[in-house]
Amino acid sequence: MKIKVGEGSCGIAAGAGKVYDILEKYLAENTIDAELSVTGCIGMCFLEPIVDIYLDDGTLKRLVCVNEQNVGAILDFLKTGDIEKIAELEVKKEDSLFLEKQTRIALKRCGLINPEKIEDYIEAGGYNSLRKVLTSMTPEELIEEIKISGLAGRGGAGFPTWFKWNAARQSAGDTKYLICNADEGDPGAFMDRAVIESDPHNLIEGMLIGAYAIGACEAVVYVRAEYPLAIKRLSKAIDQAREKGFIGNNIMGSGFSCEMRIKAGAGAFVCGEETALIESLEGQRGMPRLKPPFPAQSGYWHKPSNINNVETFANVSWIIENGGAAFAAMGTENSKGTKVFALTGKIKRGGLVEIPMGRTLRDVIFDIGGGIRDGKEFKAVQMGGPSGGCIPAELIDTVIDYKKLAATGAIMGSGGMVVMDESTCMVGMAKFFLDFTAKESCGKCVHCRIGTKRLLEILDRITKGKGKEGDIELLEELCVSIKDGALCGLGQTAPNPVLTTIRYFRDEYEAHINDKKCPAHECPELVKYKIDPEKCRGCTLCARKCPTNAISGEVKKPHEIDKEKCIGCGTCMSVCRFGAVSKD
Repeated sequence: MKIKVGEGSCGIAAGAGKVYDILEKYLAENTIDAELSVTGCIGMCFLEPIVDIYLDDGTLKRLVCVNEQNVGAILDFLKTGDIEKIAELEVKKEDSLFLEKQTRIALKRCGLINPEKIEDYIEAGGYNSLRKVLTSMTPEELIEEIKISGLAGRGGAGFPTWFKWNAARQSAGDTKYLICNADEGDPGAFMDRAVIESDPHNLIEGMLIGAYAIGACEAVVYVRAEYPLAIKRLSKAIDQAREKGFIGNNIMGSGFSCEMRIKAGAGAFVCGEETALIESLEGQRGMPRLKPPFPAQSGYWHKPSNINNVETFANVSWIIENGGAAFAAMGTENSKGTKVFALTGKIKRGGLVEIPMGRTLRDVIFDIGGGIRDGKEFKAVQMGGPSGGCIPAELIDTVIDYKKLAATGAIMGSGGMVVMDESTCMVGMAKFFLDFTAKESCGKCVHCRIGTKRLLEILDRITKGKGKEGDIELLEELCVSIKDGALCGLGQTAPNPVLTTIRYFRDEYEAHINDKKCPAHECPELVKYKIDPEKCRGCTLCARKCPTNAISGEVKKPHEIDKEKCIGCGTCMSVCRFGAVSKD
């Protein structure tokens, strides 16, 4: 029997470490033929902590939402062998569909192997693709296979991977560098973190194959310091790979040599842009360079360099093992293979989703994600993080590929998918993302440094009921200027949340400006409260707690709120025990 406890960041945050400690102590004190180990995130973040029990006959019992209180059921099972003891903890059929309806390539081993044991990775077929490449393929043949696959960069831009590799390969110079961009900074995105935490050797193998393709002598993983578990496991994996001879001199006797190291970034969003990342790697402040020259010609230390993100490299070993044509057979004409999404927000089943390109937003949000929680209506989904845009409910059947998503005003991005329901204010959502990009601007170019602040100021006024006629047109004018004048992708895409919310939810902007109302009842300055006289018992609690004395009424008689005095703090609604207070 094998027992695996999911210890990705999501599992640990939910208490998986405590569950593991209880199981470890019990097994140490009792003679039970069971092997206990950790694994990474399987992607079912909404059910963490997860404990997988593999019975001797190969049957898998997946136990979910395990905590210190109900872990006793597992101990009873270990003591008696009675399967019924853990029946209540088994994953429900409707929740298991979350994984069953996915096609996993980049995530194929996540949550199944121990990320801290290279032996698990090798047993699951790991490093066979590297061996195949080094013993039977030239760099040119390798690049051609990647070209056949149609693999595009999964970091956001969707640029053909083979083209970048080939450009670096053909650039003159004896010293070349391969860099992995693991500086995942989008709010709501956690795909790269999960891959590194759960299957670090898959990233290493993909990078080594890429390094062989371009002729790089050194590979660097640029990962944000806010990912301590990912850094810890990747560092351990690199040491293990070096001990096994997969990293270093004369790898597998092929004559190919490559070293690998980690650079922990300080968490600047702009360092997701490849030239800003290079500046940071060199010890400078992370600010984008003018292009050309492109990194393939002059990158890290002005040497030919190639940069791809984690998910891009995570697909490489599968492509080599199964052939580029097999990868290209999935997806659409212009978007091949699968894509990983971090599904989060007002969704029933949030977590990591990997599907073939060509599926629709409806497939992900409703078929896999289970739809909107709390019985509310789906309103929109933010694709691509601060660089992306809001796609409204009426476009729920949009096909997931680069061109179709771009046509909506959003982008594929790195894979963040934030779901919103009817209670979300779209003006507030645009303000949230502009606040992020304005703070993360490196300040190098005026359009981004000043323009994003002016956008944020206008949005802030609107959400506070101080919007005025012409604000919408001014926002649109500023957005166009910023997109046209900004130096790098951060500034060029920062206006997208504003433009898409105006495009699809203009009526909400008009309600904020003209009627001084927030249709979603979310903006505090525009929210007023009312008391239902049928439900009010006259307990006076709301009146006693109101900070502005806006509530009046006699004991045991319905109370009233003076809307002129009400500041919309919501205290009355939070303290009412009879559900008599609601937003007006």
